[in-house]
Amino acid sequence: MRTLVFAAASALTLAACNAQPAENAAAANDTAANNTTAAAPGARADVAMADATPAGAATIKEEDGGLKVSFMGQRLPIGPHAVHIHTTGKCDGPDFQSAGGHWNPENKQHGTENPAGPHKGDLPNMTVAGNGTGSILFTIPDTTLAALMDADGAALVVHADADDNVTDPAGNAGGRIACGVINAA
Repeated sequence: MRTLVFAAASALTLAACNAQPAENAAAANDTAANNTTAAAPGARADVAMADATPAGAATIKEEDGGLKVSFMGQRLPIGPHAVHIHTTGKCDGPDFQSAGGHWNPENKQHGTENPAGPHKGDLPNMTVAGNGTGSILFTIPDTTLAALMDADGAALVVHADADDNVTDPAGNAGGRIACGVINAA
């Protein structure tokens, strides 16, 4: 029995060694072509405090007719913080007012709980833990990176306080404590 198994294994090994390189390459190319999917268009923001201390990173990808936003914050004050996308791709400290107002291409009122809202740039609040980290994952429906990345760009801003999700124009979210320009990835 052992001899039969050894003979079969030897035959398979020899057959593999005798295969033509072009055939192997063609098979590999066919496999690679079948496994390739186009990467979704994306963008990234490296977020920092006014003193340039890194405060996290955000990725934005087009998915399912919207923009999937993922932000991982670090070195931030403990507690709840509003996170918004702002209209201008500038983050001049110390107050980051250069980022403009919330991204609002549909001219709606502020707030996810406002019947006349929300802005496209209204994201959920993020809770920062005792170690200074927090994260959000959110999909902005019915929009594209092309709409976000207009001539003057956009920025992701972290605010000092939580967003009340109703008050127009900014949800009583307090000052801007961190900012990152959104760039194509």
